[in-house]
Amino acid sequence: MPAEAMGAGPARKLRIALLTLESALSAAPVLGFARAQAEAGRLALIGRSLPYRPATGGMAGQLAAHWRRSGPRFLPFLMTQYGLPQLLGDARRALGRGALSGLARRHGVPMLAVEDVNGAEFAAALAAAGVELIVSFHFDQILSAETLARVPGGGINIHPSLLPLHRGPVPSFWAMQESPPAFGVTVHRMVPRIDAGAVLAQRALALPPGTSAATAARALHAEGAVLAEDVLRALENGTGPAPGRPQDEPGPYCPFPSAGALRKAARRGARLVGWSDLGAALVAPVG
Repeated sequence: MPAEAMGAGPARKLRIALLTLESALSAAPVLGFARAQAEAGRLALIGRSLPYRPATGGMAGQLAAHWRRSGPRFLPFLMTQYGLPQLLGDARRALGRGALSGLARRHGVPMLAVEDVNGAEFAAALAAAGVELIVSFHFDQILSAETLARVPGGGINIHPSLLPLHRGPVPSFWAMQESPPAFGVTVHRMVPRIDAGAVLAQRALALPPGTSAATAARALHAEGAVLAEDVLRALENGTGPAPGRPQDEPGPYCPFPSAGALRKAARRGARLVGWSDLGAALVAPVG
């Protein structure tokens, strides 16, 4: 929604809530994006998803579900790109040295640990912060129509694929299975159906042969931060595609890969993670 439609001139900054999940795949782009929004006067609220919430089965339940579906090949990806950064993030927050939490403190922006994005606590936080637009940047909870309607501008999502291709949680893996690989990023309107809203901006990205799914995801999230900044400016100025381009038929949902899909990818030389991705996880700006 353009700023004029909310009763403001084009120079007025949107007040946004940034929603994210701690991960080495997105920590650096999310931090850079949050810093840019805070310095521009847009950032009103940060919501950090609690990954092992009871609704998802907790840590043990999630690991068991991933093992049953994907087998052991998927565990290095999960542990290095999610488990390790979350442990490091918890430790750094406890020590007062977290990257995103520190930025929030310096700019006086409330940061909320979100167990249920559609619950009363998050609804109250949106209202208290005067949020006008929700920005989802690598967030793992689905916002209901009621939650999206709580703010004037609804929500936009940064998704690391060329929608309608590769809807779902690990799009860089599925993009690698195309011939040639089809990497890209999309900023789209949020609707209750996963990754199915109207496209606001989209950009393809060429990556070197042999790029791992984790490395590709980091590059795509970085490109997504740039694209989302362009979209926010256009929405504020009233020059952007306010309703967006509908996805005529959203593509099939691409779930977490099965054990068979991972074996097939390995035979083709496609990797989920490499040693450089472990190094990136250790230095990711989490917390």
